[in-house]
Amino acid sequence: MASGKGKSPVNTPPPEAKEVYDQAGKLFEENKFDEAIALYSQAIDKYPEYSSAYFNRALSYALQSQYEKATNDAMKVMDLEPNAPDAPYVMGVISEYQNDLPGAQEWYEKSLKNNPNYTQAKDRLKMLKEKMKGEKPGGRLKTAEGADGTQTVVEEGQIKKVAWFTSDMTFKDVIGMEKQKQIIHDNIVLAITKPELLRAYGKKLGLGAIFYGPPGTGKTYLVRAISGETKAKFIIMHINEIVDMYAGNTEKNLHAIFEQARKNAPCIVFADEIDALGSKREGEQQGNMRMAVNQFLQELDGVEKNPEGIFVIGATNQPWDMDPALKRPGRFGESIYLPAPKYRDRRDMFRYNTRKMPLSKFISFGRLARATWGFSGADIFDICDKAALKVAAEEDRTGRKRTIGMKDFMAIIKASGSSLDEWYGMVKKDVISKTETQIVEGKKQEIVKEGRLSPEEKQKYKPMIKDIKKNLNPVNVFVKKFMRFWAIYLF
Repeated sequence: MASGKGKSPVNTPPPEAKEVYDQAGKLFEENKFDEAIALYSQAIDKYPEYSSAYFNRALSYALQSQYEKATNDAMKVMDLEPNAPDAPYVMGVISEYQNDLPGAQEWYEKSLKNNPNYTQAKDRLKMLKEKMKGEKPGGRLKTAEGADGTQTVVEEGQIKKVAWFTSDMTFKDVIGMEKQKQIIHDNIVLAITKPELLRAYGKKLGLGAIFYGPPGTGKTYLVRAISGETKAKFIIMHINEIVDMYAGNTEKNLHAIFEQARKNAPCIVFADEIDALGSKREGEQQGNMRMAVNQFLQELDGVEKNPEGIFVIGATNQPWDMDPALKRPGRFGESIYLPAPKYRDRRDMFRYNTRKMPLSKFISFGRLARATWGFSGADIFDICDKAALKVAAEEDRTGRKRTIGMKDFMAIIKASGSSLDEWYGMVKKDVISKTETQIVEGKKQEIVKEGRLSPEEKQKYKPMIKDIKKNLNPVNVFVKKFMRFWAIYLF
């Protein structure tokens, strides 16, 4: 069997494989995921068709964010048991963790199609639909053939239909970032909801803004809240849907998105990872991508001439990679830094993300916040979700119901770690100058190697640069690691 108490396996495993499998299950309950994976692998070696071992190894991999390995195991379960609900359920979980919410919904529905009474899939699908309320398909969109639909349709590299959304979220749903929310209110919300007020004081209505900062700090979340605050529709500009290998298609796709925005004004066009499209137009850049950037600039120019009703928001983790023309005043003039959450924000995020979970009465949100020093908001959401999955999978395997406790959260924190630690190291070379000693003609010379930022960019993105340097400082790195260790293992 893949999982599930009381369900008979397709093929009964030999006793020696079952014994190892049961030992792995105990290690899983003790949060020893690496040891559990090793034993599940041994059980599979003894019995290559052991679908339960593949399933539980997939869960262990997913809890450790090893999604490729988890996917391979889930696919193996589907090969062994095509009509079982378990593997589609795990694929739904993996899709959720990779932020593919529509894909997750399809997998959960497939799981329930195989078994309408599969409780875990029911619960996850219910929570997923609540999560997706922040991004509700809006209106009745028409394809070229006139059929109704709510998904963006791409055919042969060209967008034939653009989906737009509405949101029920507001700034009350965004934890922390009070300063940023005030800037957004003054520069974006008022421009959409009260343009006459700004016009009365001679204020030019802005066209766009750039949200920049480390990954997982709430850029998309804020756009949904802006949509809810203003009652404006919004369009998500997915780079993978826009960029096409054939010349001309990318430009047509960009035009189609802005045309849809004009038809649905007031409308927000949200360009996530805008640096991938609006990158610096350097000589080695492919000609078709240069044309795409020029088309994007042309669309922005068109909105600038008549800005009322359309607002363009770009999000990026690397603002220095954007084309300078996109950053000039009047296009993306307002740059708003979204930092990683502080202690109080992390504490409140744990409270918010677990508000519908059956928690032990001994949960310490302050300790969880200390244990996740330097984690992003997305990291904290995943920790809460994986803790719930861990306990649900345990109940499914043993039949014992219990609350989610501190040990469950701590196990996930230890297994996952912070996504920002690696990111700070990756961008170090881009933003920080370093001095190297070289031997020239037998003499030592110190050579300063500058980062990629111009003096203007260093000033413009000063808050982000300051945060990166702070998080890479050896003393701060030690303090951060000590605080995490203290919270996880001591108190």
